[in-house]
Amino acid sequence: MNAESDERTGATAQAPEFAAGGAVKPERELGSRAPAFIQARKPLHMSWQVGVFVVGLAVVVAGVAMLVLPGPGWLVIFGGMAIWATEFVWAQLVLRWTRRKVTEAAQKALDPKVRRRNVILTTIGLVIVAVLVAVYVWQFGIAMPWKIAE
Repeated sequence: MNAESDERTGATAQAPEFAAGGAVKPERELGSRAPAFIQARKPLHMSWQVGVFVVGLAVVVAGVAMLVLPGPGWLVIFGGMAIWATEFVWAQLVLRWTRRKVTEAAQKALDPKVRRRNVILTTIGLVIVAVLVAVYVWQFGIAMPWKIAE
C-alpha cells in the first residue's frame, strides 16, 4: 500500500482499495476530524482530544457492561470505537480492519457452498435435538411443574 505522510497531523493517507468488480473505494484520510479552528490551537485541540477520549471510554465501558447485562454490547463498543476514530488514528485503523473482516465474512457466508453446508449442518442438528426430545418424552413423559387438577 502506498502511504504519504501528512506533516500537519502526522497521519498517513492510504491508497484507495479496490472493491468487488474493480471499482475504486476511496477511504477517508487518517487523522483528526476536529474543526480547523480547534486544530489550529494546540491547548484547545488537546482538550478536544481528552474530551473525545473520555466520551469514547464511557461508551466503550457501557458496551462492555452490556456484554453481561441486557443490551446491545458489541454495537455500543463499536460505537465508542467510532467516537474515538473521530480523533485518533489507531481507532481509525482498528475500525478499517474490523470493517474489512466483516465484509470478508459476509462475502464468505453468501458463498453457495458455505450456505449449503450451513443448511445441512443446521438440519442435522435439529434432527438430533428432535430425537433427544422424543427419547426423553418416551422415557419420562411430560410432567408439568404445576398441578392443573387442583
